[in-house]
Amino acid sequence: MKILVTAKRVPDSESKIRVNAEGTGIAETGLKWIVNPFDEIAVEEALRIKEAHGSVEVVVATVGPAEAQEQLRTTLAMGADRAILVRAVKPDTTVVARILVKLIEKEQPDFVLMGKQATDDDCNEVGQMLAQLLGWPQATFISKLTLSADKSSATAIREVDGGLETIEIPLPAIITNDLRLNEPRYASLPGIMKARKKPLEEIDAASLGIDLAPRTLIKKVTPPAARTAGRKVASVDELIKVLQTEAKVL
Repeated sequence: MKILVTAKRVPDSESKIRVNAEGTGIAETGLKWIVNPFDEIAVEEALRIKEAHGSVEVVVATVGPAEAQEQLRTTLAMGADRAILVRAVKPDTTVVARILVKLIEKEQPDFVLMGKQATDDDCNEVGQMLAQLLGWPQATFISKLTLSADKSSATAIREVDGGLETIEIPLPAIITNDLRLNEPRYASLPGIMKARKKPLEEIDAASLGIDLAPRTLIKKVTPPAARTAGRKVASVDELIKVLQTEAKVL
């Protein structure tokens, strides 16, 4: 069995995000970059499946700049078998989905695991686009995953507006996970050492023969307006008066 997992390079949530001078995106200088937390959970789930079932190859792929090698090495240190980096300059979700289609056709995984969204743009689009392009079934926002004995299908518990929904899907399929699926492991020192020797393939997106033109155009990025400082009040009566006369919420 082979599981393909996606792992996007995103800014650390603890980093201070600033808009660049051109107003076209974020200023990347000085940022700390990490594996998208949702994708890290997907990697962990693939590793748990490998430990439970054996004879499972875990392949992690990302689409982005050459610097994303660092994040792929992190997933290899966690225990993934090999990694693939498709070099592309700021691809939008439609381009990422088309690139992943080519990787899936090449790798022929039994299913694809991916975080439901990335913490940098929160788009929550690639998984659904990928399922549509491939014509594969999908299970989104899952919080539990169980493979059948013959590994031909999977049962997933997913979060919906009304609570929890249990669905069974045939494999191959696209599966996107929520934060509640598991708690990712930390890479061990032996794992970090081994990661240096594990294969990491690099592919130029232009060599895949697909349309790399983005469908999304970012016209302008602006920082949020500065908020005024709060103030203390001396009593509940004063608080109520302020809420009535100034904030006008009562």
